Amino acid sequence: MTTPDSPGAVRHFAVDGMDCAEEVATLRDVLRNLLPPDQVGFDLLNGRISVPARIPTSQVVMAVAATGMRAVPWNEREAPDRSRRRLSGRAWLVLASGLATGTGFLVHAWFAGLGAATRTDTPTGMPWLARGAYGAAVAVGMWVVVPKACYALRRLRPDMNLLMTIAVSGAIAIGEWFEAATVAFLFALSLALEGWSVGRARRAVAALMKLAPDRVRIVTEDTAEVVVDPGEVEPGSRFRVRPGERIGLDGSIVRGATEVDEAPITGESLPVPKEVGSTVFAGTINGSGVIDVVSTRPAGETTLARIVRQVGEAQAQRSVAEQWVERFARIYTPSILALALAVAVLPPVLGHEWSDCLYRALVLLVIGCPCALVIATPVAVVASLAAAARHGVLLKSGRVVEVPSRLEVVALDKTGTVTEGRPRVVGIVPLADHDEPALLARAAALAADSLHPIAQAVLAHARAAGVPVRAATDVVAIQGKGVEGRIDGRRFWLGSHRFLEERGQETAEVHQRLEELARTGRTIVVVGNDAHVCGFVAVVDRVRTESAAAIAALKRLGISRVVLLSGDNRRTAEIVGEETGVDEVHAELLPEDKVRVVTEIETEFGPTAMVGDGVNDAPALARASMGVAMGAAGTDAAIETADVALMGDDLGKLPWLIEHSRATLTVIRANAILALGIKAVFVLLTFSGMASLWGAIVADMGASLLVVANAMRLLRR
Repeated sequence: MTTPDSPGAVRHFAVDGMDCAEEVATLRDVLRNLLPPDQVGFDLLNGRISVPARIPTSQVVMAVAATGMRAVPWNEREAPDRSRRRLSGRAWLVLASGLATGTGFLVHAWFAGLGAATRTDTPTGMPWLARGAYGAAVAVGMWVVVPKACYALRRLRPDMNLLMTIAVSGAIAIGEWFEAATVAFLFALSLALEGWSVGRARRAVAALMKLAPDRVRIVTEDTAEVVVDPGEVEPGSRFRVRPGERIGLDGSIVRGATEVDEAPITGESLPVPKEVGSTVFAGTINGSGVIDVVSTRPAGETTLARIVRQVGEAQAQRSVAEQWVERFARIYTPSILALALAVAVLPPVLGHEWSDCLYRALVLLVIGCPCALVIATPVAVVASLAAAARHGVLLKSGRVVEVPSRLEVVALDKTGTVTEGRPRVVGIVPLADHDEPALLARAAALAADSLHPIAQAVLAHARAAGVPVRAATDVVAIQGKGVEGRIDGRRFWLGSHRFLEERGQETAEVHQRLEELARTGRTIVVVGNDAHVCGFVAVVDRVRTESAAAIAALKRLGISRVVLLSGDNRRTAEIVGEETGVDEVHAELLPEDKVRVVTEIETEFGPTAMVGDGVNDAPALARASMGVAMGAAGTDAAIETADVALMGDDLGKLPWLIEHSRATLTVIRANAILALGIKAVFVLLTFSGMASLWGAIVADMGASLLVVANAMRLLRR
């Protein structure tokens, strides 16, 4: 259990007002005084920041308050209500500002129509009542903006809040009360819509978590059922799931058989048959059978919970496009401010009307607001992450969203990726006066404590043949080669052809027999002791039905080379390669050899994805431009190791991911062009005298809405 003094302990805070990347940049700047930037986590999706627990709460709260935002300690249960209250509060402010603006306009128009200015006007010709309504509209509309603008001014880091505050203040200074109120109202509406858009992406991810039911039927010792909250269920508890119900926790079936819709986790469209011993996941849907399940994880650590948590953490790690937008905004915003100042000051020096020049400068400030630009990319990234999670593809960071679009090569591990990873024994070849049962008993004894797929196949075959299995003692695993151990006091070993060669026990006759068996496409496991080779066990691992189609799809998408990497013998790997249509086969590889091959391929051809099981292939996954773990559902190591986790055993998700990444980048580029294009057009209108303040804010708000709507299309892919 971590305590506030633990080195890795963190404390979370909900931040009211953190809705876009510009506000994240502001918070990162102010928190720099407390601790290094790499020790602060920003979760824009949930409006949350994370800091080391050693930093006092009061210091964090005070630092955030200086920016005009508010931080409170994070409470998981209160988070949804807090988000709703904040959006509701924003909506009421917008409504009040809009009503005040409308009231002021009607009053102004009424008195102007009656010609009553002589008795009710201010010295500038504005009715006092209208002026008061416009002032109220400005005050309410700018309520959350001015504190942030003051912070930006103190730090000499102009942002959109400062630009809008100057624009509204300037409009009031030259007597344009109606336009000042309209700008304040429309900007408040724009911010509310921005918060709503982030909230929609947030709800899309939260909907994943809601897939898990809020009640679980615990089966007691007397077989009675007690309905409880999943959070109260301890690992090892037994619970019952009836037909059509969602499964509440990860676990293993101990009674009954059914089929389960695993689409929420793996994206698999067809129900998966389940029986006693099968693993099931929280949030999936039970089919026609009643099943009893023993939970294996608490509610907060289920595969579904980890997916939601990873998506939340992923969007906080900025993509390359987001980083570019942030750098661009640092130059763009001060440039707009400088340009507006020049428009306001220089033309009057040359004899132009001062008030007209100031008005144009204010219009320029409004249209120059970078709101649409800074929100375009983060919303697209969040929508992309959520859409991928819905399809059973878990992306570990915002950066990874862009990587698949640039891939040139895909390297595939053979066992468990291209093949099913469930080999079966198809032959026993005893040598040196051994018989099949004795050879199988020795192989099973050495494999008894191993989780390797081939070891599991040997064990399963021994049990099916009725051969008693007694685990060997003093077992030592030799990575990528085999195992050694003692059986009845004698040392035996089990391993690959390469392991046999390294031991120097291969004879010409044994070599010939091994080559003959390998030519049939079988994987051969050798059993021996210090004196001789005892025999061979031949296993076969079937190629996945979707592998050939997935590889063909990768090539159609423009992947220049698809490479097969295997620790198996060359002939077996080549047969699999021929069946699936890969371009290149590398066989008899140790884990370090796979790293070398991936490095060589990447150097020669460019960005490379390595696809493996996330455990044995961890070094190669880490070395590649993008590591992809296959069948990661329920596997902690796979989710933690790779950049991308395909939650189901479906290689076909990889072509989908590449297309999805390209679609995401297309949306990001389109958003940037749209936002900047609209601004460029309005800047030209400003210099030609055809633009107005309220028209500028409508254009800016319209740009924000367009880029958000465009980004949200990714949720529907």
